[in-house]
Amino acid sequence: MLQLGDVRLESRLLIGSAQYPSPQLMQEAIRASGAQVVTVSLRRQSPASGGGNDFWSLLSSLQLQVLPNTAGCHSVKEAVTTAQMARELFNTRWIKLEVIGDDYNLQPDPFRLLEATRELIAQGFEVFPYCTDDLVLCERLVEAGCRILMPWGAPIGTGKGLLNPYALRTLRERLPRITLVVDAGIGLPSHACRAFELGFDAVLLNTAVAQASDPVAMARAMKHACIAGRLAYEAGAMPERDLARPSTPTLGTPFWQT
Repeated sequence: MLQLGDVRLESRLLIGSAQYPSPQLMQEAIRASGAQVVTVSLRRQSPASGGGNDFWSLLSSLQLQVLPNTAGCHSVKEAVTTAQMARELFNTRWIKLEVIGDDYNLQPDPFRLLEATRELIAQGFEVFPYCTDDLVLCERLVEAGCRILMPWGAPIGTGKGLLNPYALRTLRERLPRITLVVDAGIGLPSHACRAFELGFDAVLLNTAVAQASDPVAMARAMKHACIAGRLAYEAGAMPERDLARPSTPTLGTPFWQT
């Protein structure tokens, strides 16, 4: 079971709702993934004015926990205002906080992210900050009141996997009581599996499924990769060795002479 804020979930896969070839494929892929949390962006639709009604209707039919995000925001004011709108529209305290600092690689702005986090937590939000794998930034976000962190594996939409396993492993070791979710960069089921093998609690992905040739099949593959990676972490991996060691030792092995 995954404890995400005050909610307990069976699935450790969180999934996005953007970039699918069609709304119907989005719906089928999300169901195939087994995810119980779906992210949505207010900036891609206009629900307050009636825009995107078909999209919201499809999303509601999935009966999942909605995690609104502040995608596309570049300032503290933008992000806070978007979060406030999301709380009203979706009746949720949850917000995936994105404050972009660089338009080329969509890297989060650590300074504005921390400022927005402090303000939103003061307003009663459960903040899921999308951040880099920088240990000091993550420690400051925790000090600000975050119970959940969402460091990237690689820049959004690149599909490059976990570019810095050392940094991610360090976060897990130094923040043992914090829920850690790898967000962004997952391109293959093996990337998701690796995140769990490092001890992460969940992964959030979108592009890897939405832009696959067969989104439904890829969603199913990601579901099983997450299960396999978590089971491997819980089982405890054998230590790596520099020298070979036979699985069947010769000591004590009976032999016969002819």
